[in-house]
Amino acid sequence: MSKSDDHIVILTGAGISAESGLGTFRDVGGLWSRYDWRDLATPEGFERDPGFVLEFYNWRRERVRGARPNAAHIALARLERDWAGLVTLVTQNVDDLHEQAGSRDVIHMHGTHLTALCAACGHRWRAPDVMAPADPCPACAKPTTRPDVVWFGEAPYHMDRIESALTSAGLFVSIGTSGTVYPAAGFAAAARRSGARTLELNLEPSENAALFDEARHGPAGTIVPGWVDTLLNDD
Repeated sequence: MSKSDDHIVILTGAGISAESGLGTFRDVGGLWSRYDWRDLATPEGFERDPGFVLEFYNWRRERVRGARPNAAHIALARLERDWAGLVTLVTQNVDDLHEQAGSRDVIHMHGTHLTALCAACGHRWRAPDVMAPADPCPACAKPTTRPDVVWFGEAPYHMDRIESALTSAGLFVSIGTSGTVYPAAGFAAAARRSGARTLELNLEPSENAALFDEARHGPAGTIVPGWVDTLLNDD
């Protein structure tokens, strides 16, 4: 690999966790085909019916805590460990499967199911198995507990760090994303503007497939380990 590829920025989406039993959101049969995202993933939906929203996230949290990393997560952890340069791993996912696989520094741009957030004071803590609207914040005691996830209409976390990484990337890789949700859908274009090569690893071409210099299609548990093997063997 050339020196320009020493910094690899990787974006992962729901497709990388599908083989671990965590359903995607936008595919046929995905969560947003069965539930209205306006009710479950917006501040307005939470304000209308916090009990309903928390019940949904209690179910999702239970699924996340029962999931285990697949071959794709394990391969990315290996890449982070063995790559001679820098690997920046950004995920849209709210599970902890990258961490379970051994990745050490994961940027969760959409938050995580495994922590709770106080809407009043911003305090974060480990989410209990079951959250309810009357739960008090451990810091300020107000009953303003909500999931620590980024909903539609809210700003993603860690954008300054992500944007800085994209400007220094030699290679940007998108794995298991639909290419429809911004700002993540704009990362490939931003990396290209800074001179990075771009690669898509996905079950099928994404909505922004034209932005990638190369693409490999198939299940993440197959194509991601294959790509990592090639990358490390060529280094």
